[in-house]
Amino acid sequence: MHETILKTLDGVYLFCIWAAGIAIFFMSIIIPIGVFARYVLGTGAQWPEPIAILLMVIFTFIGAAAAYRAGGHIAVAMLTDRLPTTLQKICTVMVDLAMGMVCVFGVQYGTQLSVGTMGQTLAELPWLPVGVTYLPLPLGALLTLVFVVEKVALGSQHERAVVRFDHLLEETAPTAAGV
Repeated sequence: MHETILKTLDGVYLFCIWAAGIAIFFMSIIIPIGVFARYVLGTGAQWPEPIAILLMVIFTFIGAAAAYRAGGHIAVAMLTDRLPTTLQKICTVMVDLAMGMVCVFGVQYGTQLSVGTMGQTLAELPWLPVGVTYLPLPLGALLTLVFVVEKVALGSQHERAVVRFDHLLEETAPTAAGV
């Protein structure tokens, strides 16, 4: 059961990585298109900026969930590394608790913001409800909350092969018996 949960969360982690990667890929294509249209063709298109901003929001909030699981989030360890082991563990619990509370806040108020603005549209993209542009906030907070609960219940997973991308090396590396 424990391994099934971890494999499922590995899939969630990979979803976050792919979603963030695809968002930044398309953003890096859309921004030059907007610049080209404005400065070379002399006709500024209305859609590149809001789409690029939406993709940045997706990259930020979904990517933050993946960064949390990978242990790649910002941490100031100068003080905590000098504390005794017991106090380090207390600090870890306090950080996990604070992170969980921030995530619950993000899910609750991000959802209210998204639902509350679904009736509005962007001037540049009248087919896109404003609430859709806010959806990455509660989704990213929910995914981060899942990874916070995972860390508290199952321990840190930042050394898993899927997080370190070692799974590709492990799958293709020759075994000692096969050499």
